[in-house]
Amino acid sequence: MTDDSSSLFCPLEFRYGRAPVRELFSRGARLARALRVEAALAAAQADVGVVPREAADAIGRVADLDHVSLAQVDELERKTRHDVMAITRTLAAAAGASGRWVHYGATSADITDTALALELAESAVVLRTDLRELVRVLVDLARRHRSTPEIGRTHGQHGVPISFGYKAAVAAAEVARHVRRLDELVPRLAVGKMAGAVGTGAGFGPHAIEIEAGVMRRLGLTADEAPTQIVGRDRVAEFTNFLALVAATSERLATEVRNLQRTEVGEVAEPFDETEQVGSSTMAQKRNPMVSENVTSLARLVRAFALPPLENMVQWHERDLANSANERIVLPHAIVLTDDLLSKLTEVYRGLRVDAGRMAEQIARSGGAAMTENLMLALTANGLARAEAHELLRRLTRPSDASGTLADRAKSDATVRAHLTAEEVDSLLDPSSYVRAAAEKTDRIVARLELELAR
Repeated sequence: MTDDSSSLFCPLEFRYGRAPVRELFSRGARLARALRVEAALAAAQADVGVVPREAADAIGRVADLDHVSLAQVDELERKTRHDVMAITRTLAAAAGASGRWVHYGATSADITDTALALELAESAVVLRTDLRELVRVLVDLARRHRSTPEIGRTHGQHGVPISFGYKAAVAAAEVARHVRRLDELVPRLAVGKMAGAVGTGAGFGPHAIEIEAGVMRRLGLTADEAPTQIVGRDRVAEFTNFLALVAATSERLATEVRNLQRTEVGEVAEPFDETEQVGSSTMAQKRNPMVSENVTSLARLVRAFALPPLENMVQWHERDLANSANERIVLPHAIVLTDDLLSKLTEVYRGLRVDAGRMAEQIARSGGAAMTENLMLALTANGLARAEAHELLRRLTRPSDASGTLADRAKSDATVRAHLTAEEVDSLLDPSSYVRAAAEKTDRIVARLELELAR
């Protein structure tokens, strides 16, 4: 028996992406949108008396996949070598005598770009849902670990303590900014045109403005205020660069998991099904952060997809066709993969295993050195110049001199003893002050994000 999937070519068809999102970009879905635009055009023209109402109604009744099939359109496109002409002729044939009014006054880009606007608006709804769900998961993680001590790292080195909840809150705030960016972007993205061959609307006569407004009103879009033959490609470029930003954030969060899951760190681990999942075909002990690595890989590809739309902004005069072919590839792939990586990243953080004990061990490894900031500030407040306090602590934490704990070395140092008591040194080297501050800031971030999620 032959596997039905054996002839599939693109990994999006069988390995990456979620089926409902892939369906947004299926050939059937795209044809259905184009037919919706044609029906809206006829109806808007009927509103102003350009097309007979009965003709517009007849066109509207057959502008669907039950009356205009992909097979019919494909057969005609092979002859005409023009996709929109194949659609309009097939629709016209289905409409009978009323078919002579199909596509009246329009150019191909009126249909394709307006259908694209519908596609992008639908995609934005999916991505907004994805982003908000990731924010929810990160907010929940931040709330649960608001005061779980973790060493903060800069340049890959131990810095000062934070809380793991604060790390999650920082991530949630970044993802929430993407939600706001998308909300700001959608009005510039859900934009179509019904303005003819060079954007002036001349082919629609004196009712051009009313016809275009009527089409967009029916479709829930707005009209490009200044199109050429096509909608301005800065809109598409902005969207794919937005996807690149989302991908960069996603890779950052996936990389954090990968780094913290390293064997010698071991502070977190992504979910792993111990009953069946395999980490390595050779090393049976492996529990690899493979989903986070997959997110990283896909994020790099999504960012690469941002470049062609920038190039597509450069058109010859009122338009050329240099954008068309790559958009058919770039947009479905970039959107499907962004949804895919966001859903995977959300599941990683939803099921993240957090090892608070290992985090505490990492803080303790510094022997108190991670709290040098507290000592420096206290020494300065008690009369020592800041630069002098900094140099003193730099000396006390030199690897060659770092026997015992920092507390022991500080309490035996004459300069420290002149400004601080032994009890004060112990208190200042307690990481709880840092965690307390981190928890309070986490609470503020979480409270604000919860208000946004409630809207």
